[in-house]
Amino acid sequence: MSEEKIMRIGYVVKRYPRYSETFVVNEILAHENAGLTINIFALRPPCDTHFQNCISQVRAPVTYIRKPVEGRMSESLNSTSPTAASYFWAELQELGQVIPDFWQKLAIAQGERASTVYQAAWLAREVRLRGISHLHAHFASVATSVTRLAAHFAGVPYSFTAHAKDIFHESVDFDDMTRKLRDASRVVTVSDYNKQYLQQTYGKVAQNVERIYNGLNLSELNYQSPENRPSRIISVGRLVEKKGLSVLINACALLKQWGCHFQCQIVGNGNLETALNQQIEALKLQSFVKIMGPRPQNEVFELIQESAVFAAPYLIGKDGNRDGLPTVLLEAMALGTPCVATDVTGIPEMIRHQQTGLIVPQNNAEDLAIALRTLLTDKTLRVQLSSNARKLMESEFNITHNSAALREVFISSNHQLLAVNS
Repeated sequence: MSEEKIMRIGYVVKRYPRYSETFVVNEILAHENAGLTINIFALRPPCDTHFQNCISQVRAPVTYIRKPVEGRMSESLNSTSPTAASYFWAELQELGQVIPDFWQKLAIAQGERASTVYQAAWLAREVRLRGISHLHAHFASVATSVTRLAAHFAGVPYSFTAHAKDIFHESVDFDDMTRKLRDASRVVTVSDYNKQYLQQTYGKVAQNVERIYNGLNLSELNYQSPENRPSRIISVGRLVEKKGLSVLINACALLKQWGCHFQCQIVGNGNLETALNQQIEALKLQSFVKIMGPRPQNEVFELIQESAVFAAPYLIGKDGNRDGLPTVLLEAMALGTPCVATDVTGIPEMIRHQQTGLIVPQNNAEDLAIALRTLLTDKTLRVQLSSNARKLMESEFNITHNSAALREVFISSNHQLLAVNS
């Protein structure tokens, strides 16, 4: 039996499932198809109303590491009540029976939030009881905070994948990130841009960072030529600042002013929905632009393939937040819909200007409108760009290949641990 098939991996995420995190589901399914045994641990329950259709294919059990409510500990681990403190202490005592040297290891938790320590202790016990040999977290935020402690308590290696907000947002703590990079056996990020940023920012402790692109299950994304498509623009994503949808609406106002025939559909929800609808009304674009709310994944794919162009006007937010490597952009490229995107973070690694799509500056409605008009009217260019984009997805963003590279990370991490302990 191959080494990867006898490994048991614990995947740690903040919430599972999440509508916007298709890449996590794709990754887990690919691991399972390769014979890997996965256990999913989520720190919070789901809060979305729509989910990816492929979630039903995941075989891995899902365990929610919730903060106990009744009879054990208050929902807020910051509570000062004797009941909360006594139950927290009881949990640690129980873990000490499963992991005898736990108390010697507890010093690493100094400075962490009580909730993080509690969930890490709970996870460490599960790691030991279930025979999990490696922990992998997605996002270098609270999921990795819990994973770092749990791995140390349980005596297993951990790795994590860093994406975007968890790297660039103004809330990222330099010392906290340094600890996570230093203590991880391996670190993965989703673009060369991210890798270079981490290595330049964190120096020596980030030299173990490697780039593995998010992958797609291309067998479920059938390419269709965009030669004969209605004059429709589509954009899919959360209605938040970094998606640049206000810029897209301004670009649509220019297209209307120029006499273009088009429709624009925006799929998603978020805290800017009211403001964006007000902008649409102020520009008298109600018959041109429609915010459609969230949709199931299969319906999103249909809408993408019924559109002549996918708009991705992403930008860097005022708080430093930005997109890393948006999965829906990869999906549009695989499905055959040519994309117009901005040059934010790693996006030019997949949208290569005039080869696999068109790149425009961020926050520039006029350049965005010109690029959209070009693809709405030039069917030959649409076909050329979309064909090249599909080939790039097959060569660089195939989930079968990319998940295999991630499994090598897991295997090498365990080799490192064995070498240290021998």
